[in-house]
Amino acid sequence: MGELVRKRIRVEGIVQGVGFRPFVYSLATRLGLAGHVGNDVHGVFIEVEGADSVVQRFLALLQEQAPPLAAVARVSATDAETVAEEGFRVVDSDAAGPRATLVSSDSATCADCSDEIADPGDRRFGYPFTNCTNCGPRFTIVRDVPYDRPNTTMSEFALCAKCEAEYRDPANRRFHAQPVCCPDCGPRLRLTDRGGVARRGDPLAEAVAALARGEVLAVKGLGGYHVAVDATDDDAAATLRKRKHREDKPFAIMVASVEQARSLCAIDDLEEALLMSRRRPIVLLDRLPGAAVAPSIAPGTRQLGLMLPYTPLHHLLLRGFPRPIVLTSANVSDEPIAYRDDDALERLGEIADAFLMHDRPIHMRTDDSVVRVVSGREMPIRRSRGYVPEPLTLPWPFPQPVLACGAELKNTFAVAKGEHVFVSHHIGDLENYETLRSFTGGIAHFRRLFDVEPQVVAHDLHPEYLSTKFAAELDGVELVGVQHHHAHIASCLADNGETGPVIGVAFDGTGYGTDGSIWGGEFLVADLARFRRLGHLDPVPLPGGTTAIKQPWRTAVSYLAEVDRLSADLDVLRRNPNWTEVAALLRQRRHAPPTSSAGRLFDAVAAILGVRDAINYEGQAAIELEQLADSAETGGYPVSISGGPVLRVRGADLVRAVVTDLRAATPVPVIAARFHNGLAAAVVDVCDRLRESTGIAAVALSGGVFQNALLLLRVTTMLHRRGFRTLLHSQVPANDGGISLGQAAVAGALCRRTASGSRS
Repeated sequence: MGELVRKRIRVEGIVQGVGFRPFVYSLATRLGLAGHVGNDVHGVFIEVEGADSVVQRFLALLQEQAPPLAAVARVSATDAETVAEEGFRVVDSDAAGPRATLVSSDSATCADCSDEIADPGDRRFGYPFTNCTNCGPRFTIVRDVPYDRPNTTMSEFALCAKCEAEYRDPANRRFHAQPVCCPDCGPRLRLTDRGGVARRGDPLAEAVAALARGEVLAVKGLGGYHVAVDATDDDAAATLRKRKHREDKPFAIMVASVEQARSLCAIDDLEEALLMSRRRPIVLLDRLPGAAVAPSIAPGTRQLGLMLPYTPLHHLLLRGFPRPIVLTSANVSDEPIAYRDDDALERLGEIADAFLMHDRPIHMRTDDSVVRVVSGREMPIRRSRGYVPEPLTLPWPFPQPVLACGAELKNTFAVAKGEHVFVSHHIGDLENYETLRSFTGGIAHFRRLFDVEPQVVAHDLHPEYLSTKFAAELDGVELVGVQHHHAHIASCLADNGETGPVIGVAFDGTGYGTDGSIWGGEFLVADLARFRRLGHLDPVPLPGGTTAIKQPWRTAVSYLAEVDRLSADLDVLRRNPNWTEVAALLRQRRHAPPTSSAGRLFDAVAAILGVRDAINYEGQAAIELEQLADSAETGGYPVSISGGPVLRVRGADLVRAVVTDLRAATPVPVIAARFHNGLAAAVVDVCDRLRESTGIAAVALSGGVFQNALLLLRVTTMLHRRGFRTLLHSQVPANDGGISLGQAAVAGALCRRTASGSRS
């Protein structure tokens, strides 16, 4: 039999709420080992006793055969005294001590649970809250750790005898599944009108009927409410747009299956894998000609955002309703998603005709995640449900706990300790009280959940950002201001587990520069701790300041003045007859601050080409310009680069060429493509010059402009041809949703440098 040994084992990572204890129980029992397993604030603790060779086999299989939702970060084992124990058991959780455990994200309904709700012979047939250790709610219902039922919003639902038996049976896949429930003991659906009065009949059947009648249906999901309409009904979609005050921004669509998705969009293997993954994000896909969706679903774009059902309720709703449905966040304009029932009825009363509700509380609201595939790799646009709060594990530790407050738009925050950075779910734009409450409440929850008491707080340099003001009001912490574009590049470095230095190209709409001006078309040489600005787009005045962001034609006037093309024969000027007044502002720095923004350059070109004079959502003009461009066009406009040691890229050259081609009646899609190609070539030329002066041959691309797939493809292709190594985002967005990771990474690097200096 071999020598009898006993090992005390610690398993760290995402190992709670993912069926790890039942897995350990089954594995130990199968191998004939004695001992116990339990949860605590650090993860999972195990003691096993048996023959040495069998115990070693057990240790190996802990990682090799871990449950599908588990992410084992570390397994450590120490010797213990043998006690001649018999049998293996699951012991009570221990909530004492500082917390170091990780929490799983919410996971889409697994195949087994999906089969059960479709089986008339199963006791969970048609039950919209079916789950097991391999799927279901996690982050959105967790109030505290360790992850046990009393610390979730399921605590108020007492298990019936049958569910209790499943929960206690080690051979059952619901063994210690904390949200386990059934129709006899779990949450229940109800359908109400907009006043909260229950409608008669079966809630699910009546909800399907409401969609069929063209009504707007509010649906309570995992992380909050959505509003839904028939995606093939243009009247219903137009009604939803009007009620939500969402003029043009595309709606997401939920389809019942991959087959239904293929009837609407072209889908490659990676896109299919993302659609079907346990994370179930919205995937941006190329629309097929004649795709059967209402024209008002996604105006101005050749893509659709599709997702598959990720809760049993979604599966059941789409089994009853055979067509694709719009499923978009339930809010008005830029407010955060509604997630409490009373709040939903109050805030959505003018939007939804009916409410499909349930009585399982949501503890933490979470929007859907959005991803896109570019050049064969996943590129996150919004990282939220299905991904959060799983951490990014970095190859270097944080000497002190860090809170990073993020940006003002597309805000996320992050807390960091040890080797982990916990980037929050999507908060949104910090422009109203409700979003700010979501921001501050989320920070408090993350601090409690991961036991982080920040000693260092990183923030943007902009003094008027609400996230900056929040940081400034904290007591007893060290504040670290991080320049916006340095944070973008640091985010890309951390995303790739690198420290630099790199040539960083940070292209976005707006960022507060170290000189107090508006940056946004930046070439930096940077590592995690430091950066130098060695190039940028030539600044132009921004007439009307922030007003120009919402009215791209104003920036067009600024660029046209730069190239002496303010001529009344241009359509953009004819469409905006008060352009002469705007042109007069260009000489007044107070009313026309200079900006090097790449986003504003895209805006100007979009307005000149007649794509968009005014926008209804951030980045709309640039997005529609990308969608318009002819990807087969290989020509590009020349751009002059001057100056030194700080290079200046004359974006006005691109505008001059655009106007010349426009007057020559060149097709607009060709002009749009030549603009993209010319800018991409200029980016690579600057990188070439900086490589010559610095010896650095690695380039990091970040900022919201690099979510433009055409520009990104052109830049990366040319960089590769010239021998550069390119770093891109794959775990957090290139847009401002990734800023908090960059801020945390910079703060951590500065802390390590300080600690190293104090030891030397």
